[in-house]
Amino acid sequence: MTTLMDKRDVSRTERAAPRKKRGLGLRHYNYLGGLGGWLWLIVVLLPIYWIVITSFKLQSDYYATNPLVPPSNPTLENYRFVLENDFVRYFVNSVIVTVGAVGPAVLVSFMAAYAIVRGSAASRFLRGVNGLFLMGLAIPLQAVIIPIYLLIIKLQMYDTLGAIILPSLAFAIPLSVLVLGNFVRDVPKELFESMRMDGATEWGTLWRLAFPLTRPALVTVTIYQGLTVWNGFILPLILTQTPEQRTLPLALWSFQGQYSVNIPAVLASVVLTTLPILTLYIIGRRQLLSGLTAGFSK
Repeated sequence: MTTLMDKRDVSRTERAAPRKKRGLGLRHYNYLGGLGGWLWLIVVLLPIYWIVITSFKLQSDYYATNPLVPPSNPTLENYRFVLENDFVRYFVNSVIVTVGAVGPAVLVSFMAAYAIVRGSAASRFLRGVNGLFLMGLAIPLQAVIIPIYLLIIKLQMYDTLGAIILPSLAFAIPLSVLVLGNFVRDVPKELFESMRMDGATEWGTLWRLAFPLTRPALVTVTIYQGLTVWNGFILPLILTQTPEQRTLPLALWSFQGQYSVNIPAVLASVVLTTLPILTLYIIGRRQLLSGLTAGFSK
């Protein structure tokens, strides 16, 4: 009896030893991961810190002092200079293009995703369209920019904001349909069947059931596509010509070329360009994080 008890104690000790090693290894790994995270945070924040403090420096102070040292006499002269050089017009153009492209793209993508994933028997043929959207993800903008340019010329839309909005809308739809389709698919099928048994139409099911449950995904797609359109450079560069139709990325490029020696003014314009997107992220960050994680729950 004693021998049997001793064997059990030895086996328990042998099984417990690897657990202790794994625990020590896990703590060691977390320590290294935390150190790497802090180093990565410094690498990311250092350029942002440099941009912000430089935007408050005079041009003479920028060349006379250490670039990473805060200004001794902060000034708003650079921001005033930028705002007086048609920055507001470029900002309004960017807002029009972003809202005009992202709003319809998200709306159309949401309805298309619902029809593809949860459509009734009469609309099941739309599921084959999903392959076309996947093909759209494989086509880069640079590969079709010349056909887009020729099409815009033929439609007599060259040098208008609509020339930027339409291609931006088209390129935003494929990825939006893919993301929203995955979220609609995660909604239990029984909920849709229950709505239909209660007499709800497809339109009512779409807006009363699918829309509230996929709201985090809609916010995620809206913010992502908003960032993409807001920072778009190729379409405004190719499809516009006059300064009246420029958006902020193109305006920053031309502004930097004209005042390349005035680095603090250029960085002040960068700060002003980033503020709207940063504000949008702060407002919708909870929905954004929820949307990024909910789609991978299964």
